[in-house]
Amino acid sequence: MSAIALRPAIAADIAAITRIYAHAVLNGTATYELDPPDEAEMLARFQGLTDKSYPYIVACDAHGDVVGYAYAGPFRTRAAYRWAVEDSVYTDPAVAGRGIGLALLTRLLELSQEAGFRQMIAVIGGADHRPSIRMHEKAGFRRIGIMEGSGFKFGRWIDTLLMQKPLGEGAISLPDEGVYPGTLG
Repeated sequence: MSAIALRPAIAADIAAITRIYAHAVLNGTATYELDPPDEAEMLARFQGLTDKSYPYIVACDAHGDVVGYAYAGPFRTRAAYRWAVEDSVYTDPAVAGRGIGLALLTRLLELSQEAGFRQMIAVIGGADHRPSIRMHEKAGFRRIGIMEGSGFKFGRWIDTLLMQKPLGEGAISLPDEGVYPGTLG
């Protein structure tokens, strides 16, 4: 990997984020969306996460162009899940295989732990999605289950792989119930 900088995402990055995500929607199973959202929708999603202090970062090449992004969001909306986040990592296909996804995921793990989260869950579309699985394994995630035939895209049923990584003390200690992860409380 050469000359890649990671930084917090800003609203001005939404055009590049939208382009990268549209490619994933139209060409892969990393997301189960069927129609790519437009920039307005992606901006609303971005603001919905960043307004609640979830980490959202981008990777930029030597020219400052966004070539990947990652964010943590709520794993589920019920209050008891507030200590767990789900990761999302997407890179421009032109930079595939260069370690940018792993760099984004590694930083996302750090930021999520710093924010007070205790678990990160990967919900991988396509239990055969080797690049995503390898990336998560390299980052220390372990497989925790498969939801068979849970998605239908490109004319076929797709299994969903769940992977998990504890953050900080994970589940070996109780959280401070008066302190919520990030500023989500």
